[in-house]
Amino acid sequence: MDKEMISIIECPECGHRQTEEMPGDSCQFFYECTACHAILKPEQGDCCIFCSYGSVNCPSKQ
Repeated sequence: MDKEMISIIECPECGHRQTEEMPGDSCQFFYECTACHAILKPEQGDCCIFCSYGSVNCPSKQ
């Protein structure tokens, strides 16, 4: 896996952190937390869940 394609998503509901691979050719609009099952959506002004909750911005913002 390419290092730039990996991001750690932190759930704003429960604080769980999960390492995920980002799609290289599209934005991801929804994500289900693996711990509390909250459905995450991008915050206003962000294009995807990685830009809102990830440790690394999505490829389109890098």
